[in-house]
Amino acid sequence: MLYYLFRYLDEMNVPGAGVFQYITFRTLLALVVSLFISMILGKRIINLLRKLQVGETVRDLGLDGQLKKQGTPTMGGLLILSAIVIPTLLFARLENVYIILLLVTTIGLGFLGFLDDYIKVFKKNKEGLQGRFKIIGQVGIGLIVGAVLFFNKNVIIAEPVKHATSETVQIADKEFVEMKSMKTTIPFMKDNELDYGKAVEYFGLEASEWAWLIFIPVVIIIVTAVSNGANLTDGIDGLASGTSAIIGTTLGVLAYVSGNAVFADYLNIMYIPNIGELVVFMGAFVGACIGFLWYNAYPAQVFMGDTGSLSLGGIIAVFAIAIRKELLIPIICGIFLVENLSVIMQVSYFKYTKKKFGEGRRIFKMSPLHHHYQKSGYHEAKIVTRFWIIGIILAVCAIATLKLR
Repeated sequence: MLYYLFRYLDEMNVPGAGVFQYITFRTLLALVVSLFISMILGKRIINLLRKLQVGETVRDLGLDGQLKKQGTPTMGGLLILSAIVIPTLLFARLENVYIILLLVTTIGLGFLGFLDDYIKVFKKNKEGLQGRFKIIGQVGIGLIVGAVLFFNKNVIIAEPVKHATSETVQIADKEFVEMKSMKTTIPFMKDNELDYGKAVEYFGLEASEWAWLIFIPVVIIIVTAVSNGANLTDGIDGLASGTSAIIGTTLGVLAYVSGNAVFADYLNIMYIPNIGELVVFMGAFVGACIGFLWYNAYPAQVFMGDTGSLSLGGIIAVFAIAIRKELLIPIICGIFLVENLSVIMQVSYFKYTKKKFGEGRRIFKMSPLHHHYQKSGYHEAKIVTRFWIIGIILAVCAIATLKLR
């Protein structure tokens, strides 16, 4: 909203108003305001949750210090959502299709997680929202995201051309042709672009009309997998919020260079017009995660609950898809991936051995993976710190893909 006010003031030649045109300046403001909301209002919200007796119900799984967390306020994801949405509404260009899409994802998955937490806390049902309804909600968000990214006319890429024509536009002293395309980036490959349309062309179908048959299911799978991965990672103090901040910073860098014609041309990567606006959203996202971490770090004063974890994972997934970096998710979200895989491996192996040997056997002492290390005697804070270090290493590897091919 403030963007439009200052744009009007700039048109009226008010000195200094033009600074709001810079994405970097608005990103900094979004980060600061997000931190302010989450850190300053955090204590009040925690006290309110305590007053409403919105406490975590902890099952005894034999983990060290676990029962001490009984009654710790949960549903702190409401704080995260507020710290993301408010700065975005204040500083982003709200007509931008990518901003709209991320806001819909944030609110949609946040509401889904809220329903789950509400059932657990107020209905005293430890299982929360039934799994099939969670999946339906995640698939619904994925369907909306995939459909918008495929069919919306403002979702385009721009490729440099040597000779100007009536169809080209000049950006940063270079001529670009803007086009509708379902290309994405393949990391570490020399010609690092993959076109979803090629898959349907193999069957004799027109890519511009039928590539959604491939693209939308891929989007649904990614959104569901990453949001569930973030949900599983939210098992010990500070792990999900800290990891999400690292991932968000990485995606913000990738979005900035992808939305800047000069950097995109220098790095020889896909230039995506208008995608740079998402950096403002990511500034709010990172600020919200760091601000929440102030209260969520060991020993946690509040838990985010599914209200926060489902929305954080969904935001990361949709953001990566929007900037055409979804194939980097296994690297960027490596922590989420191994947490997901540890559960899948544990459950699958247990069922297999129970069927074959008559008794279930386990690969890990407990899943998700962070609980395995807790069972092995590692302190909760040490596990979180080491996971963060691994997350930073993965982030560096992801950014290195810009040049290493």
